[in-house]
Parts: sequence; C-alpha cells; structure tokens
Amino acid sequence: MDEKERYNEGMKVRRAVLGDAHVDRSLSNITEFNGEFQEMITRHAWGDIWTRPGLPRHTRSLITIAMLIGMNRNEELKLHLRAAANNGVTREQIKEVVMQSAIYCGIPAANATFHLAESVWDELGVESQE
Repeated sequence: MDEKERYNEGMKVRRAVLGDAHVDRSLSNITEFNGEFQEMITRHAWGDIWTRPGLPRHTRSLITIAMLIGMNRNEELKLHLRAAANNGVTREQIKEVVMQSAIYCGIPAANATFHLAESVWDELGVESQE
C-alpha cells in the first residue's frame, strides 16, 4: 500500500472501531499543530497495525485495553472501552482482562478500571439494556 491507501484503509478501520462521531470530532479538532500527528495515527496505528491479518479486531481490542490499564492512560482507556463492543467484545471478557491486569499491572490499576468501565457503561446506558 502507498501512504494514501494506508491512510484510507486506516480511516475505515478507525471509523469501524471508534465510531463516526468520535472520528468526526477528532477530525474537526485538527489544527496546524496536531494535524500531522492525527494523520500519523490514522496511517500507522489504524492503517498499519489494526489492518494486519494476524489478529482479529476483537483480540486487538482486548490487548489494547490491557496495555492502557498498565500504562494508566484513562482517557484512551475510556475510548477503547466504549469501542470494544464494536469489535464484539463482551463485558465478561473485559472483566477477565481487568482481573488479569490486577495481577500484572496491580490491584489499584484494576480497581480504577472496574470503576472506569462501570462509569463508561452507565454513560452509554448499557446497564439499563441488560
């Protein structure tokens, strides 16, 4: 793929995973300062990595959530907790990732993530759907 094709494929995956509303907000906030960074994210994170055939998006979501727990990146974690359902990830699977993270990332990180996930699901109205 050339750079333009990689960007276009990345944008398709980015929209499929994160949703049009989030991507449209990100694109509307592009400035001269952050524009190259936004293009790089789309081209490399979404176009190079998320399009690779070696792992399904479902697995990539779970891995991403686990890494963000370990890195204590709550804003990105919220984004990927919301997006996980678009990749077929269940709440039970997220719970298992958080439980595993408790051992490898620490109890405080897992505890904070349980609270964060519940607040994200409350925002999305998931609680009332079950």
